[in-house]
Amino acid sequence: MKITANSAATANGVAGPLSRVFAPVQPQLDEVDRRISAQTAAFDPAIEGYVAYAIGGGGKRLRPLVALLSGGATGTLASGHIDLAIIVELIHLATLVHDDIMDEAERRRSQPTVNARWGNSLSVLLGDVLFAHALNLSTDFDDTHISRTIARTATEVCSGEMIQTQRRFDLQLSRDEYFRIIGMKTGSLFACAAELGAVISGAPDVVVRRLRSFGAKIGTAYQIYDDCLDIAGTESETGKTLGTDLRKGKLTLPVLTLLESASVFDRERCCALVLEGKLAEVTMLLKNSPADGALGASIDTAAELIRTAQAELAPLAANGCVDSLFALGEALHEMLEQLRS
Repeated sequence: MKITANSAATANGVAGPLSRVFAPVQPQLDEVDRRISAQTAAFDPAIEGYVAYAIGGGGKRLRPLVALLSGGATGTLASGHIDLAIIVELIHLATLVHDDIMDEAERRRSQPTVNARWGNSLSVLLGDVLFAHALNLSTDFDDTHISRTIARTATEVCSGEMIQTQRRFDLQLSRDEYFRIIGMKTGSLFACAAELGAVISGAPDVVVRRLRSFGAKIGTAYQIYDDCLDIAGTESETGKTLGTDLRKGKLTLPVLTLLESASVFDRERCCALVLEGKLAEVTMLLKNSPADGALGASIDTAAELIRTAQAELAPLAANGCVDSLFALGEALHEMLEQLRS
């Protein structure tokens, strides 16, 4: 499989708790960044500039990280792992373009979103071509199981986004339905990265299944973190538009927990505030409701998911990449705890 590379490295810009997790695969991640930047050459010159803008914002590169660490945890990293890392990141970038359109977000990664610069019509098509390009790259794997898994995951991610959009402002949404949605839209791509990283390394099926489960749980926990960040974070620190979930009627775990724990009278008031998009009032309730608040309870739920994800790693032979997969959970837990203050 050949994906054009160039020599221009871009920093992944990761700081704080996550920074220590990247060390075992940093050279490979640098190569991923270079080759993602080089993907613009695959597009018609008329749209190359738009593609460069969409993929040039850096980001945490968590999905490529999981793909590479999973590969290194189960074998020797090869070019196929880097190809996989590029593909899962391109799928993720495509979803971000579409998410920003639906949320009417104006900032991401401290710069204007694609839709803020060029409008929704062009942005929809840009997200589409990124999806299509990622799926086209996946067909270069000799193992058709890999390309089928990537295509199936892309379908699942988009389906999860559609269901979430369908259920906006639906106060009857249950916790089980919420977890199904975020498992599809976020957990599935992490699961794909972890599973296929091990597949490319030739790991036994039982190990592949464990790493897929690890990825699904870590990805789901990360989505809960992101949902909490939308409420408790600050735009100056995150570099993106916050509060969009509530304004757009996405009932995330903190809101669902608040509605479940409220008395009949308070629930009616909470529902009204949610439907009216009263961000400040709902945020105050989320932080100060009983039992350490719905926000704290959601953080606890994500922390438990992280613990169960880490348990999947126990049978693996220890090496630097296995240690970093475990440390990824620890870093995510630390990021969650920072939202309590």
